[in-house]
Amino acid sequence: MTGYHIRFIAVLALLLISALTGCSRRETFDRLEQLEGKEFAILSGSVCDRLVMEKFPYAKFQYFNTVADEVLALQTGKVDAVALDEPILRVIAKRTPDLYLFPELISADRYGYAVKPDNPGLRDSIDQTVRELKTSGRYDEMMHRWFSGSGVQDMIPDNGPNDRNGVLKLGTAPVTEPFSYVDGSGRIVGFDIEMAGQVARKLGKRLEVVSMDFGALIPALVSNKVDMIGACIIITDERARKVLFSEPYYTGGMGVMVKQGRLNNKSQSGK
Repeated sequence: MTGYHIRFIAVLALLLISALTGCSRRETFDRLEQLEGKEFAILSGSVCDRLVMEKFPYAKFQYFNTVADEVLALQTGKVDAVALDEPILRVIAKRTPDLYLFPELISADRYGYAVKPDNPGLRDSIDQTVRELKTSGRYDEMMHRWFSGSGVQDMIPDNGPNDRNGVLKLGTAPVTEPFSYVDGSGRIVGFDIEMAGQVARKLGKRLEVVSMDFGALIPALVSNKVDMIGACIIITDERARKVLFSEPYYTGGMGVMVKQGRLNNKSQSGK
C-alpha cells in the first residue's frame, strides 16, 4: 500500500468523523451567488483562484496540495466552498452525500498536455494520437469508462513490452480523479494516464509515470525532469508562455462544491 493510498484512507476516515459530528460553523448556501466574498479551497499551482475571481471578485482563498485536503477543509468548516474541475467534483459528490455540487459552471475550460517549447515533435505526436483515437472510436470508449460513473474504471493493458525507443516520462499529480489518481491497488491510473500510454506506444517507448504535487508540474517539465505533463491541466495564455500545449483533448469547466445545508432542508420540506 503506497503513501498516497494510506493518506487517502486516513482522509476518508476524517471525512466520516466530520460528517457524523457536523463540526462546522460556516454558513450554508443554496445559490451560487451567495458565495461572493466567501472563502474557497484552491489546489496549489492551479488557476482556479483566477477563474473564481472572474465570477466573485471579492472571494478569499486557502491553498492546498491535494484535493483530499481541499475536501477535508470544506467538511471541517475551514472554507466555504471548493472550486475545482467539474469532473473531479462530480466524482467526489457521488461518494460524499453531505456535499453538493452546483449545476452551474463558473468557467468553460480546455485541457491539454504540455511539453517543453523546444519539443514540438512530441506535441505533434500527442495531437496525432488523440486524433487517431477519436477516429477509431477508442476515445469515446475511454470517455465512457472514466467519466460515465459506470464503475468500470481501468486501463486496457498494452500487448507486451514497448520500449525499443526508450522511456517517455509523464509528470502527473494523481489527485485529479478521473484524470489521474491512485487506485485501490496503489497504481496511478486515469484518463490522462491511459492517453499518455497511447502516446508512448505510438513512439515505441515505455511510459514512466512520475508523481508530484500539481504545483510542481510545470517546473519539473521546464527543468527536464519529465518529458510531458498531464493532470487535468487547463490551457491558459500565461502557461503557454512557459510550455507548449497540445491541442485540447477535453473540454470542461470549473465547478463549485459546498456542504449540504438549506438546499437539502428545502428539498426535504418540499418547498
